[in-house]
Amino acid sequence: MRNFINSFLVIIVILIFQHLLVASLSPIEQKTALFQFKQSLNIATPRNCSYFNYSFSSFYEIPSHPKTLNWSMSTDYCTWEGVSCDHNTGDVIGLDLSCSQLEGPILPNSTLFQLSHLQFLNLSQNDFSLSNEFPREFGFFATGLTHLNLSITRLSGNVPSEISHLHKLVSLDLSRNFDARFEDSVFKSLVQNLTLLRVLNLDGVKISSVVPMKLATSLKVLILFNTGLYGVLPQEVFHLPNLEILDLSYNFNITGILPKVKWGSSASLQHLVLLGINFHHGGIPDSIGFLDSLATLSLAACNLSGPIPRSIGNLGQLAYLNLQSNNLNGPIPKSMGNLGQLTCLILSDNNLNGPILTSLANLTNLTILFISSNNFTGTFPSSFAAHSTKLSLIHLRDNGFTGPLPPELFDLPLEIINVRNNSLSGPIPQLLHQLVSLTSLDFSLNNFSDVLDFNMFSRLESLGYLDLSHNSLTVRNTSMVTLPHKLYQLGLSSCNTKEFPHFSRDTEISLDWVDLSNNDINGEIPQWIGSAVSYLNLSQNMLTGGLEQLPWNSIEYLDLRSNKLNGSLPTLICNSSSLEILNLSNNSLTGVLPVCGTNLTRLSVFDLRMNNIQGNIPETLSNFRNLQTINLNGNRLEGRIPSSFAEFDSLQVLDLGNNQINDTFPECLEALPSLQVLVLKSNKFHGLINKSSKMEHPFPRLRIMDLSYNEFSGPLPATYIQNFEAMMIGDVNERKATYIEPHIFSNAIYSDSTILIVKGVEIEFVRILTVLTTIDLARNNFEGEIPEYIGKLLLLRYLNLSHNHLTGHIPSSIGNLSMLESLDLSSNQLEGEIPRQLTSIYSLARLNMSCNQLRGHIPEGSQFNTFENDSYVGNLGLCGHPLSKKCEINTRNQEEDDEDDDNFFSGFTWEAVVIGYGCGVVPAFVAGYLMLLAGKPKWFAGIIARELGLKIRRMEIKWR
Repeated sequence: MRNFINSFLVIIVILIFQHLLVASLSPIEQKTALFQFKQSLNIATPRNCSYFNYSFSSFYEIPSHPKTLNWSMSTDYCTWEGVSCDHNTGDVIGLDLSCSQLEGPILPNSTLFQLSHLQFLNLSQNDFSLSNEFPREFGFFATGLTHLNLSITRLSGNVPSEISHLHKLVSLDLSRNFDARFEDSVFKSLVQNLTLLRVLNLDGVKISSVVPMKLATSLKVLILFNTGLYGVLPQEVFHLPNLEILDLSYNFNITGILPKVKWGSSASLQHLVLLGINFHHGGIPDSIGFLDSLATLSLAACNLSGPIPRSIGNLGQLAYLNLQSNNLNGPIPKSMGNLGQLTCLILSDNNLNGPILTSLANLTNLTILFISSNNFTGTFPSSFAAHSTKLSLIHLRDNGFTGPLPPELFDLPLEIINVRNNSLSGPIPQLLHQLVSLTSLDFSLNNFSDVLDFNMFSRLESLGYLDLSHNSLTVRNTSMVTLPHKLYQLGLSSCNTKEFPHFSRDTEISLDWVDLSNNDINGEIPQWIGSAVSYLNLSQNMLTGGLEQLPWNSIEYLDLRSNKLNGSLPTLICNSSSLEILNLSNNSLTGVLPVCGTNLTRLSVFDLRMNNIQGNIPETLSNFRNLQTINLNGNRLEGRIPSSFAEFDSLQVLDLGNNQINDTFPECLEALPSLQVLVLKSNKFHGLINKSSKMEHPFPRLRIMDLSYNEFSGPLPATYIQNFEAMMIGDVNERKATYIEPHIFSNAIYSDSTILIVKGVEIEFVRILTVLTTIDLARNNFEGEIPEYIGKLLLLRYLNLSHNHLTGHIPSSIGNLSMLESLDLSSNQLEGEIPRQLTSIYSLARLNMSCNQLRGHIPEGSQFNTFENDSYVGNLGLCGHPLSKKCEINTRNQEEDDEDDDNFFSGFTWEAVVIGYGCGVVPAFVAGYLMLLAGKPKWFAGIIARELGLKIRRMEIKWR
């Protein structure tokens, strides 16, 4: 402790000594110090400097200017640009070198710190990133400095405690130095010591502290944007008497309650920005109406609920209102029509409802209207469009608006129109062509119906974004009309377009995003597509030709599925270092898979299903380590699955079904940590599936396994089944539709799909639900018993073990599978009774136990009362509902046996005969022959010959 005190005293003595030295500098020495400071820094490349204006809630930029460039020792230093002097003494009292292109370090021995008379110091928007640390020598100015601005200077490290010694500071701005940070003790010391502060801006500086309870009552500006503060927001902050700007946005770990009574700062507060603060106790209080000086109000993403209070209409000076991303509900209050100064209204992403009030027509200064993602209904009022003559940006997407858009809307100086995903109808207004300032137009996912010519858009020279997808439109080219040369995004999906749009040969094409999917376009892909397009979706057309002309060097998202493309896969694919999504499925592509190096490092989706690709799967496919989806279903691939597939750490979906792969089970896949879907159906896989595994938990995330229609043999894969954790662990009551993580690209989403046999029907799942859990091992040569532990797969929905050689009893543990929807155990050699525990599966919609050796009473209750004969046909020992064969306990006489025979055959409906035929005709006739030899019913032979035999023959003829 004594050593610490001694060291502290030594530092204090040194600081005082240094201060005494610099305090004695003469004016000429101060001039020299200034010039040496200039010489220690370089002039960097010109750049713009940005400033945030709270009055307009936006940034603006000004060009930088090298203020020190013309400093010269031969001129009066008080005339140097950026320098202010005391007229009486000649001392340098002010230095404003903001936005001066300065670059270099500020070192501890910098002559800057000799200017002890400084009262005003502004070095903002320069680059001092080469400084070893945040200079503590700024504390030398403790005697007189009132204004210090070091914002956007790239200073880093801990802000020194010496800053808190500048007790005369009126303004401190360290904002947007994102690598600077305050320790808790230094921040608290600064807040306690700087009692004269009127401006405190620490935007972006990391602060490991709670919001302080006591702040200087002199504060007019308090900006702690994105600082990492946490804890409860003290009510005292809202009652600072002189506060004009309060911005605590993007501190997501701060919670609080808005004052319920009149705010102490209500008379002075002009800009209140609290985006991201968690006000978890209710909604916007009526007290907000007392802030009658307020020009900016941002309470976005604050977890607010309830209605918008009517008192908000008292804010007569309000120009900017942002309440988006909350849980607000109810209609827009009529009082909001009183906000005559409002220029920007943002209410997106809430639960607001009702029609848009005509009272909002009073907002004659409104330029921005964002009300997307709510529950607004009705037509968009023409009175609003007629009076809001300054409106330039309008976002209505994801609501329930109906009817046509009012023609008055297209008399406005609109730059952006987004009405995506509503129920708007009628024709596209022809007045569109007069919106010469329009840069973005999104009419997609509505009910607009019209026949459009591209000529409507060719006049909109500023148009960069155009999306008319998914309406009842027909978009056509009636001539060689060209699209706007600034167009960078074009969406015409499902627009009945029959040809590609035209571009003038001398036009420099700017298109980066193109979606012309689901149209009637035929012919080859045009040459202009070969420009720098990064997103291209031409799926579901009638395109022909090859793929060589595509922009393989720039493409990131390519979807050409469901066309008539032919030829082989070009080796140019291997040069696509930016390619992320590749879908060429459902075409007529031939050849082999390309053998690539490691260029395709970003590729996440590789979908070539339903083509005519042949040959082996190359080992080098594993070079693409980021692959999440490999779908090669429905080709003519041969050989084996490469062992290098064990390196796919990100792989979620692997579908190799319907090929000619001849291999044993690929044990290399069991360690893949992300694999959720494995489809190997309809190949030539064979042999045993190992009883043991090197992994403690193989296939940890697998949800879908389809090995059907192969030649696997031996017992069921016990080690794997009892370790399918993703089918065991979870909420059995989960009903929310969540999907395997989609691939998000720009404003498009690519979802994985697969084809499965569910409840006896082949279904394509366009998106794969995470609750879709399936085991399909049908049509193999598995033998032995069904293990009891299969009952641990509590999340399993579809189980198909049919057409194998399984023996033994049906495990009663299957009754634990409370989410099971389909169970198919048909065409095996199972025996014994059907476990009564299966009646507890209330979700069971399909059951097939036909063609086994089951016996006894069919259980009754719940779903079992809904199954028909075809669920049990081919099990001669079964009795009870729904079969006609009754279960009797007492021994019956011959007459009763004859009656039972009649009842038995009366249960053979035509459907049952068909299913019986499916179980095997030969065994049926062998059984009939044995019955004849035993002297069973005399009429049996006649029935066989006359009825059953004739029907089977007719079936055989019909099925040929």
